[in-house]
Amino acid sequence: MQTELSKRLGVEHALFGFTPFPAVAAAISRAGGFGVLGAVRYTAPDDLKRDLDWLKAHVDGRPYGLDVVMPARKVEGVTEADVEAMIPEGHRQFVRDTLAKYGVPELADGEASGWRITGWMEQVARSQLDVAFDYPIKLLANALGSPPADVVARAHDQGVLVAALAGSARHARKHKEAGIDIVVAQGYEAGGHTGEIASMVLTPEVVDAVDPLPVLAAGGIGSGQQMAAALALGAQGVWLGSIWLTTTETELPSPALVRKLLAAGSGDTVRSRALTGKPARQLRTEWTDAWDDPSGPDVLSMPLQGLLVADAVTRIQKYEVEPLLGTPVGQIVGRMNSERSVQAVVDDLTRGFERAVDRINRIAGRSQQ
Repeated sequence: MQTELSKRLGVEHALFGFTPFPAVAAAISRAGGFGVLGAVRYTAPDDLKRDLDWLKAHVDGRPYGLDVVMPARKVEGVTEADVEAMIPEGHRQFVRDTLAKYGVPELADGEASGWRITGWMEQVARSQLDVAFDYPIKLLANALGSPPADVVARAHDQGVLVAALAGSARHARKHKEAGIDIVVAQGYEAGGHTGEIASMVLTPEVVDAVDPLPVLAAGGIGSGQQMAAALALGAQGVWLGSIWLTTTETELPSPALVRKLLAAGSGDTVRSRALTGKPARQLRTEWTDAWDDPSGPDVLSMPLQGLLVADAVTRIQKYEVEPLLGTPVGQIVGRMNSERSVQAVVDDLTRGFERAVDRINRIAGRSQQ
C-alpha cells in the first residue's frame, strides 16, 4: 500500500495510526505503518521525554510522529487557575449530583486526577514541542487545525512535515494557505472531535480543495476495503485512531471499558460536547445522556468543560462505574469485536486492501471485454 506520501516518509504502508499509547505507536511503526503519539495527556515535559525515549528505542529505526493540540491564535497570560475560576458553581454541583446518583466514590486524599485537559492550553503544547523537537520525529500533527505560523516554520526548519485535521473543504483551504504539508480529512464518523460531513463526501472535496497537497482520509475506517475506497477517492493514505483501542498493546484504564468497546455496535456512539466542550464522538453512556439532556445545564466551552469533568472522568474510570464509563471512539467500534495485536490488525487491513484492489481490477477487466 504505497503512495507518494508513504514513500516520502519511508513507510511500507500508507497507514497512519494515531494513539495516546507509546506501545501502540511503536507497534504500528514496526508493522510498516506510521505511528503517531498523541501528546495531549502529557502535562509534564519530563513525562513526554520519558515516553519519547521509550518510543525511539522501540520503533526499530522506523519513522514516527507526534500529535499536539494547540490553537492557531495565542491567548497571553491565561493560566489553568484563571480558567478554573471561570467555571460556574452550578455546573460543579451538577457534576457532584450526577456522580452521587451513581454512587461514584471520591478519590483518596491527595490523589490527583489522572486526566487533565490542560494539554489543550497553548503553553503546555509549546512545552511539549520543546521536548519533541529533540527527537527524530518525521511528522507533527495538530488536532485543532493549523498550528501557529512560528510552529509551522520551526517544524519545517527541522525537516518535519506538518499535518492538520479538517472537517470541511473550507478548513482544508485555510490549512493550505497556512503552509501545512498534509491535510487529514476527518469525517463525521470519526472518534473524538469531528465536523458534520461524512468521509465519503468529505475526502474528495478536500482532495480537490488542496490539490496538490497530500490528503489522508480519517473517520470510520477500519478495514482494507475502506482503505482502498479512501485511495480511490484521492487520498494518499488513511489516518486511523479508534481501531487501536482494543489491541493488546493498548493500556485502557479498566477491563470494563474494554468489554464495553468489544460489545458496542456502530450505533452506540454519540457526538457530544460532554467531555471537552467541543462536539466529540464517544461511546454513548448515561454520563453523555445527562449532559445532553435539555433539562440540565448547558455544556461549557473548551477548555472549561474539560477542566470541570477531569476529576469526574478519573473517578468513573478508576472505580469502573459502567453506566457512566466511556471513551472517545468512532462508529468503527462495531467492527472492534475482539482483542488483537497491532500486527494482526495491520495484517488484516493490508490483506483486505489487496483483496479489494484485486476485486476492482477484475471488475475493470470485465468492463473492457
